[in-house]
Amino acid sequence: MMKKVTGLGGVFFKAKDPAALQAWYEQHLGLKKSPFGVLFGWRPFDKPGEKACTLWTPFKESTDYFGSGDQSFMINYRVENLEALLAELQAAGVTMAGEMQTYDYGKFGWIIDPEGRKIELWEPIGGTFGDMAQEHSIY
Repeated sequence: MMKKVTGLGGVFFKAKDPAALQAWYEQHLGLKKSPFGVLFGWRPFDKPGEKACTLWTPFKESTDYFGSGDQSFMINYRVENLEALLAELQAAGVTMAGEMQTYDYGKFGWIIDPEGRKIELWEPIGGTFGDMAQEHSIY
């Protein structure tokens, strides 16, 4: 059986004023912003030589990145073999939300859970975010 979710990739949520909210979190809780949000660097237990991170990012209230409707947050899950996972999910009747996209730092796919929430699936490629985590991580 293939591994599916391997960890939490990010927590994204809507905010009335993302910059002011980020400044508050930085001042009071020490969450320093990187180019993609706050990075929490870590290493997988089963691959201690690999660098990884989890993102925490406020978005503008007007974003449509989380899909339509009133969804106020989106969870990003790290996965292995995104293409195979998306094919398996689609065959099982899971609703897809757009086409898979590939960037230098990973492959992304989106699905809708049974309660209508858009979920982001991310297969990291290379060490881009891991390297950024080492440079910008608050830990």
